Amino acid sequence: MTNVKPGDGDRTSGELLLLDTASLYFRAYFGVPESVRAPDGTPVNAVRGLIDFVARLVADHSPAALVACMDADWRPQWRVDLIPSYKAHRVADEEAGSEEVPDTLSPQVPVIEAVLDAVGIARVGVPGYEADDVIGTLATASAAPVAIVTGDRDLFQLVDDRRGVRVLYPRKGVGDCDVVDGEAIETRYGVRAEQYADFAALRGDPSDGLPGVKGIGEKTAAELVTLYGDLAGVRAAAGEPFSKLTPARRRNILAASDYLDVAPRVVRVATDVPLPPFDPALPGGPADPAAFAALSDRWGLNSPLSRLSAALGWT
Repeated sequence: MTNVKPGDGDRTSGELLLLDTASLYFRAYFGVPESVRAPDGTPVNAVRGLIDFVARLVADHSPAALVACMDADWRPQWRVDLIPSYKAHRVADEEAGSEEVPDTLSPQVPVIEAVLDAVGIARVGVPGYEADDVIGTLATASAAPVAIVTGDRDLFQLVDDRRGVRVLYPRKGVGDCDVVDGEAIETRYGVRAEQYADFAALRGDPSDGLPGVKGIGEKTAAELVTLYGDLAGVRAAAGEPFSKLTPARRRNILAASDYLDVAPRVVRVATDVPLPPFDPALPGGPADPAAFAALSDRWGLNSPLSRLSAALGWT
C-alpha cells in the first residue's frame, strides 16, 4: 500500500467519505439482532451490520476515497482536564479508563478492525484524539467534497455548504441516512452550522457529561446564539446590565463562567491532528487476500464481504 498524506493525489473527481467508525458499529450492534452469529455461535451482528452499511454507502455514493476514522482515545485526557465530567458516566474501569461497552460487542471490535485492514480500507486513529478530531482534520484539509457518516450530532459543526462538507446521519441503526447540510441544521436547530459548537456548549449534553448553563435548553441556546452571534457575544451581553437578557439568564450565564471558559475547547473538534501517512483510495482488491479469506471463513462473513466486494467493483 502506498503511503500518502491526506490531501495528496487527485481526489477532486469525487467525494471523500469519512466514517465515524465507533458510532457506526455501535449502531450496527443495536440495529442487527444478536442472533446473527459466526459458525461457532459467536455474535457478529456488529461486524456484519457495519460491513453491509459500508457496502451500501460505497454503492450509493461512489466516493473517490474512504477513511474509517477511529477512537484511538475515546476520552482524551486534555478534554477531561478541562471538564472532569466529560464522558465520566461511560467509564467502565476507572483505573484503566476504558469505555463501558456491551459484553458481546467488545470481542467484535478487533474483528471489525481486522476486516477493514484485510479489505484495504484506510483505518486512522491518533493517540490522544477521538475519531471526531481525525474527521475534523480530514474534512478541513480536503480539497474534495466530504461526506461524514456519523450518528453523533457533535459533527454537525463541520458542515460547510461552500466547501461541500455534509453529514450523512443514519435514521435508524445503519439504514437510510438523512443528509444534513446547512439548511437542515438551521431548520432543525435555528442556528447556522458555524454556530453549532457554541450552541452545543450553552445547551450542554448529558450524554457527553457536559452540564451546559443552568436554565438554558436547546431553544433558548439557539435564541441567544442567534441574537448575539456567538458564545462570546452571549457572554458579553451577560456582563451588560442593560442587555436584553433576563436577570435570571444573566445570573446563570455569569455563574457558569468557569464552564464557559473551557467548554468551547472541549466541544469543538480538533482540526489540526498530526495524522500518520495513509492511503485513502478505495482498494482495487483485498489488501491481504489470505486474511480476507480466513476472516470470511472464521466469522461467517462470506455474504457481507461479497456485497462489499461488489460495491468496490472487485466482482
